[in-house]
Amino acid sequence: MQQQLQENRQRARQSQRGAKYLLQGLLVCQQCGYAYYGKPVSHKAAKGKVREYAYYRCIGTDAYRFGGDRICSNLQVRTDLLEMAVWQQVQALLENPQRLTQEYTRRAQAPKQGQHLTALETQLTKLRRGLERLIDSYAEGVIHKAEFEPRITQMRVRIAALETQIAQATSEMTRQQELRLIIGRLKDFATQVKTGLEQLDWQQRRDIIRTLVKRVEIDKDQVNVVFRVEPLSPVPDSDKDCLQHCTGRESSGFKLAKLLVGHNILLLDLVLAAYIHSRKRSIRTESTFA
Repeated sequence: MQQQLQENRQRARQSQRGAKYLLQGLLVCQQCGYAYYGKPVSHKAAKGKVREYAYYRCIGTDAYRFGGDRICSNLQVRTDLLEMAVWQQVQALLENPQRLTQEYTRRAQAPKQGQHLTALETQLTKLRRGLERLIDSYAEGVIHKAEFEPRITQMRVRIAALETQIAQATSEMTRQQELRLIIGRLKDFATQVKTGLEQLDWQQRRDIIRTLVKRVEIDKDQVNVVFRVEPLSPVPDSDKDCLQHCTGRESSGFKLAKLLVGHNILLLDLVLAAYIHSRKRSIRTESTFA
């Protein structure tokens, strides 16, 4: 729930300022954990003409933010190539919105976590009060150390177990809320798929991406698109590649294809890489559901 509130505040700030980049607010550096941000730069071409580019850059690579010393060595990424690659991943997820709707609806019918979570929190409150009373009794000499130590150890174990269950129930409740949100939007997306995803404008693409994608993780040799809905059960290894989208697998990764050596800039040849990746997946998906 706290994560959702933080995300809502972030979206509100971006709405007020106005987003400039398609993946703004979604990119996370796998090297240092800081966010990537969009940065326009200019390069002079061979004939002296200035060419404008934009890159996604890790905050950790900005030395001025950290007292003059950069804390991360992850590389910059061309905005246009990364955005195209991520959009292709989202397109692949939306190839069959009707099937997605059926699958997500099935998952959303899992037992509701609200009442279960309330019961767990009530138990935890009682246990914590009992722990406080036990400590007070020991401090006042009502019980001896030999009796106190095993009882407090047992209570702490029970408290830790309840805290774990509460965290799991909270995560599941958040997942179900996201499922309901996505199901509602998939009906709109189905119409957009029929008219052609390539015809969508910048804002429509951004809305779709932010609805389906939780974050995009950037490492030195790989980009990982983490979708909002993860599977209820693990996908068998033999089927992971062909089912990672059509069954709602949590993430989809693709290798970074090319380094621009002279500028320490990560230039993704992702147009080709993502195309090959999506074609392989499409062929295997067709054979799986044939």
